Amino acid sequence: MGSRLFVYIIKKIGLAMLTLWGVITIIFLIFNLLPDPSQQTLGQRSDVQSLDAVKKEFGMDKPPLVQYCLYLNDLSPIAIISQNEDNSKYNFINLIKLNENTIILKYPYLRKSFQNKIEVSTLLNHVLPNTIILALCSFILSIILGLWFGILSAIKNGTWQESFVMILTVLGVSIPSFFAAILIGWLFAFKLSAYTGLNFMGSLFEYQGFKGKVLILANLILPSIALGIRPLAVITQLTRSSMLDVLSVDYIRTAKSKGLSFGLVVWKHGLKNALNPVITAASGWLASMLAGAFFIEYIFNWNGLGKLTVDALGVSDFPVVIGAVIYISLIFLIINIITDFLYAIFDPRIRI
Repeated sequence: MGSRLFVYIIKKIGLAMLTLWGVITIIFLIFNLLPDPSQQTLGQRSDVQSLDAVKKEFGMDKPPLVQYCLYLNDLSPIAIISQNEDNSKYNFINLIKLNENTIILKYPYLRKSFQNKIEVSTLLNHVLPNTIILALCSFILSIILGLWFGILSAIKNGTWQESFVMILTVLGVSIPSFFAAILIGWLFAFKLSAYTGLNFMGSLFEYQGFKGKVLILANLILPSIALGIRPLAVITQLTRSSMLDVLSVDYIRTAKSKGLSFGLVVWKHGLKNALNPVITAASGWLASMLAGAFFIEYIFNWNGLGKLTVDALGVSDFPVVIGAVIYISLIFLIINIITDFLYAIFDPRIRI
């Protein structure tokens, strides 16, 4: 059993690495098919010397295949460097010396921003916690409310409460996230601002006069609701469907005949056995929320990975865009590997 689980996980990790390599290759090709980044960075009035300097700095003066190999070398934790070149951009440990080259162990290097010459990893690591906090809050909100609404609609099957919940879930699935964000912001931050006290735009931390960096949790409310509407609707429908199936089986009727209260039967016996499809959907939505946060962050001016990427697209700062895509892809793959690992532990049929 242990060897099968080990082989299963190794296969999943290998497939994830191939997927990540494919993503890196695709975005590299897209990057090289775009207009000259050095021209877009310096503007139309840039001189030839400035363009050549930017191309040399970012390795764009070499053939595409060489650029691709150099980019993979930058991203790989194990890389080859030449002792005759400046390698100060890497934070590395020497492993094996090969004449004029050295095999090193290092952190993946995502290069520097075209605009401010700051390392892309530094820019992304600065805003990534804000995106994770937003995604987690939306995830928790959708799980709690989705389970509650799903159980309510299953218990009240055939009543107006169930119809009302189903109408809301259909709207939640149908309305695009960016439109829902604008609608929610307009309603609660403009029309009802005197009652809610919420701002349409703002981030988790803001600088206020002499106070410096201030934590403002209220700015988290509207983006979390906007980002969590669609998964909330899906989890509600899944919970309702699973609960309806579970509540009709024999052991539920047996529990009722023993004199157990209806609430105890629902929570202890019904919900426990109805959670499998909900967990499956929730694990996928957690990763999707990180990607879905892009437009939500931009609309609400939330200082996260999405807003940074959209702003970088506006100024043709392609290293930041490519780095953000790699970050999101890596998060997707890690969450999928963890989910597959948990499935393999709890259900031996999967690893077989």
